Amino acid sequence: MPRADWARADAVAPDGTPIAYWTSGEGDPLLLIAGQAVDHTSWCVAAELLQPGRRLITFDHRGIGESGLGAPGRYDTRLFAEDVVAVLDHAGVERADVIGHSLGGRVAQWLAADAPTRVRRLVLASTSAGDAHGASRSPAADVALRSGQPSRIAEVFFTRDPAWFAHLLAIGGDPNARGRHFRASRRHDSLAELHRIVAPTLILHGAADEIAPVDHARLLHDRIADAELAILPGARHGIVLEGGHGALLADRFLRGLPA
Repeated sequence: MPRADWARADAVAPDGTPIAYWTSGEGDPLLLIAGQAVDHTSWCVAAELLQPGRRLITFDHRGIGESGLGAPGRYDTRLFAEDVVAVLDHAGVERADVIGHSLGGRVAQWLAADAPTRVRRLVLASTSAGDAHGASRSPAADVALRSGQPSRIAEVFFTRDPAWFAHLLAIGGDPNARGRHFRASRRHDSLAELHRIVAPTLILHGAADEIAPVDHARLLHDRIADAELAILPGARHGIVLEGGHGALLADRFLRGLPA
């Protein structure tokens, strides 16, 4: 994060992998879970909007940024959720609001299903129960993602000024670890377990998302009891990261306010 008031610490995952995390502010805790192979700085714009009255917590997934690599054969979204619990434990947080974006939303599904007492309210943004359960991403999005170039990815990620917002796509870590993240995301399948999510949940999605087409959001809404669904016309995959109306809706939901 660019601001000086973020304090860095290191949690230790159950398998011994160090997980770097950052906290800022005071108040009700809000955990931000980043997407595939991007580090915690992807939240820097949204964090400014979400900060007031909250203690924000964000971290680098294993293999990314300042966190350790861990065992190469163990990368999956459920393991990443165990890393999240380690962060909450080390930070002294019993229960937090959670926003998970993209891969982070997949991780957040397991967190809410496997450790329900740790999640107060949940926002699942631009995410999916698994690639097998909805439309595939568009050919243009696939080409952009495979390029690994933030400037190209930003074109299918952001609605507002993609060239400027490209800096949020801080794709980091060992190239092999990035490949493990890709495979972990592709193998994710939580569909049969979504009924175990009991936290009040908002499904937040862009109608123009080419990376996770909008039918993925509708399926999550159908399978998570009493979940709310907000589909923003014209919005793309970075619906929360770029701030604006997506971050405002997430903020209001987490505060228990009407949309």
